[in-house]
Amino acid sequence: MNETLMNSSLFLADSVLPHVNASLNALATLVLIAGYVLIRYRMETAHKVAMLSCFVISIIFLGCYLTYHYGYGHTTFDRQAYPVAAICYYILLATHIPLAITVPVLAIITIYYGFRDNREKHKKMARWTFPIWLYVSVTGVLVYFMIYWWFPPAIEI
Repeated sequence: MNETLMNSSLFLADSVLPHVNASLNALATLVLIAGYVLIRYRMETAHKVAMLSCFVISIIFLGCYLTYHYGYGHTTFDRQAYPVAAICYYILLATHIPLAITVPVLAIITIYYGFRDNREKHKKMARWTFPIWLYVSVTGVLVYFMIYWWFPPAIEI
């Protein structure tokens, strides 16, 4: 844990960053879905704005996520208090993490083809990128709810 960061005003005893990260993930989910709907209605300019906005939201998320984990490390799921939920949590995490690693690369390639107006390659990449990106955004929010709301660490009395 970085002591300088821990003592700064950005890092309070209970960091706000996990909540910000979940909010950014939820926002990315909504914007992704909006972008999908917009292209289905052939609203190309609005689709571009939505998808580029989603990419920017995801970059901000990544910055906040890395900042949090650099300052705090990682949050562990309370396996002892919630053994059955822990199985679900770790299965979810086992799919979320590897797919999350692929999203930036897939998104950049898909955006690149869109900017180059290579519609065929853009559509081909988007057919992979969209569901993976959506899954990662949704499961990111689920991971947050599991750790901070549904199955919080047991408080010792």
